[in-house]
Amino acid sequence: MSWNPALDPDCPTGDAVDAIETLIVPRARDLGGFEVRRALPAPARQMVGPFIFFDQMGPAEFLTGQGIDVRPHPHIGLATVTYLHRGRMHHRDSLGTDAWIEPGAVNLMTAGQGITHSERTDGEMRQRPSGLFGIQTWLALPDEREDDPAAFVHAGADELPVLEGEGKEVRLILGTGWGAAAPVPVPTELVYADATLAPGARLPLPDEHEDRGIYVLEGEVTVAGETYPAGRMMVFRPGDRISVTAGPRGARLMVLGGATLNGPRYIWWNFVASSKERIEAAKEAWREGDWEHGRFQLPPGDASEFIPLPER
Repeated sequence: MSWNPALDPDCPTGDAVDAIETLIVPRARDLGGFEVRRALPAPARQMVGPFIFFDQMGPAEFLTGQGIDVRPHPHIGLATVTYLHRGRMHHRDSLGTDAWIEPGAVNLMTAGQGITHSERTDGEMRQRPSGLFGIQTWLALPDEREDDPAAFVHAGADELPVLEGEGKEVRLILGTGWGAAAPVPVPTELVYADATLAPGARLPLPDEHEDRGIYVLEGEVTVAGETYPAGRMMVFRPGDRISVTAGPRGARLMVLGGATLNGPRYIWWNFVASSKERIEAAKEAWREGDWEHGRFQLPPGDASEFIPLPER
């Protein structure tokens, strides 16, 4: 039997008891004029399928000369997915990848045994005002994939399946759903989609996935007679047939889920692993800072600085 990571769910009232297993209200953090809302991991839920980290970035507006500067930092045991609704971000990693992340595209970076990357709004982006709005998620890797070699895969917005009809537009970012399959190979069975609903439109969730959830980005949705505004994540019971209905202003939401892993994961800083020993080994490798011969290297073109190992 697979492991279901619900720990202490908030229990909705009324008919919603039969539909929603866990309701998550993200924690907001102000990073100096740039707000991040973190839905996963949460006290009530560590993962939804393989999704172990879920951040809403912005929306934010930057004046000329301003932007994001996430210095080079390491990852192990996960795959990152950066998906933008607005703005651009410059990605560099220790594989030599130098790419701009743009709205509607999918960028899957698999850390495996170790990778280092940076994310910035730099260059010509700093020469004029700009904005940023998007979602960053991490996928925890199955046990047998934790030591895979690092990899980066990009698919443009025009390569992703878009399903339209009856007031719905669904862009399938990763995995499978609604009879379609996204082109980027994934480390485990999952669904990840960007759905825009007209007022009153109904979206059935794919029922082939064990774990399923939605995150409301804009507008509001109704599930089993209860209405939920933007900034809420709902996780549903396995096997239930679920549909969500957009409110009078419509809605935009992210659909996420997939197969649950065979156990919980340890999370420390940017490291995810099935054991504490893997975390400790990664900490020591980053602390040593042997960029030429060690486990981690710095990204070519962005190797003049890095984020030190936290003292905690």
